[in-house]
Amino acid sequence: MMNSGRLTVIVIVGVTLIFGVGVWYSNTRAYYAPLETVEVNLQRSDGSFVTVDITEAQGIDADTSPLRYRACFVLQGVPDMTEALAYDDPTPLIAPNWFDCFDATAIGTALEQGQATAYLGTRNIHRGVDRVVAIFPDGRGFVWHQLNGTLE
Repeated sequence: MMNSGRLTVIVIVGVTLIFGVGVWYSNTRAYYAPLETVEVNLQRSDGSFVTVDITEAQGIDADTSPLRYRACFVLQGVPDMTEALAYDDPTPLIAPNWFDCFDATAIGTALEQGQATAYLGTRNIHRGVDRVVAIFPDGRGFVWHQLNGTLE
């Protein structure tokens, strides 16, 4: 026969497990939605944009936070990036593990080692958030949103 102490522990562990699964699902799956179209633009110093022709684009976003935006693409042709603004201190944010085209650690390492270049996609795409575009010499590219420090 089960005493009340064991029953209490089972209930607490069960509720904790259910809550944990709910939090995990909310953070990694529930609010993300695939993007039907991905557009990549690079901002110039005068505020105008260089449109980048891309192919093989994949993207995700969520209405719950402007920082959840991620996209991967391959350049189609060579864009004129001479007037595009380089981005200081690019820091790619981790994507959900099921969005496997975006490896924030590898992108960040490549940026630190000069194997990729980061550009400003759009300043203040949301209040206090910039869109950052990283482009590799082989034509692969990645986009994410990053806090820009204006809200401090």
